[in-house]
Amino acid sequence: MIGRWTTWAPLLAFAILLGLVATRIGKTEPPLPSPLVGKPLPEFALQRLDGQGTLTPEAFKGRAVVLNVFGSWCVACIEEHPVLLEASKSAEIVGIAWRDDPVRTEEWLDRRGNPYSVVGLDPDSRAAIDLGVTGAPESFVIAPDGRVALKITGIITPEIWRNQVAPLLERLK
Repeated sequence: MIGRWTTWAPLLAFAILLGLVATRIGKTEPPLPSPLVGKPLPEFALQRLDGQGTLTPEAFKGRAVVLNVFGSWCVACIEEHPVLLEASKSAEIVGIAWRDDPVRTEEWLDRRGNPYSVVGLDPDSRAAIDLGVTGAPESFVIAPDGRVALKITGIITPEIWRNQVAPLLERLK
């Protein structure tokens, strides 16, 4: 009896584990809410891609903007980019090129189009760390008073723009 149990126990354990994994496939937990929402955007000073000084949160205070963290190395950013290009026709989008080479960033934007009113360079992740960025793309809707109104982890899809970001920007005006 014990010999049979030792034969079947590992298979039973594996079957249970496989069943648990199968029930979770395709299901993701929503991202944890950002502790920044409702609080002032952390201070940063980033060299601008265009070489015209530094980008700080003061540069867009008084206006509702979308702050988008991206990189030329980011595959998901390619998917998000057309949405940002379209959105930039009706909203101000500020970019932070995260852990990127300025030449590559410029080439990437030249090739795909530039939706950003200004791009700050964050090669050493100092701003990204303060913003709690875990991966690109990540975006923040910043209220005119400088507080974070919304954080989006991952790609801004047309649906997210239409249902969450655009209405929030309109309310913040």
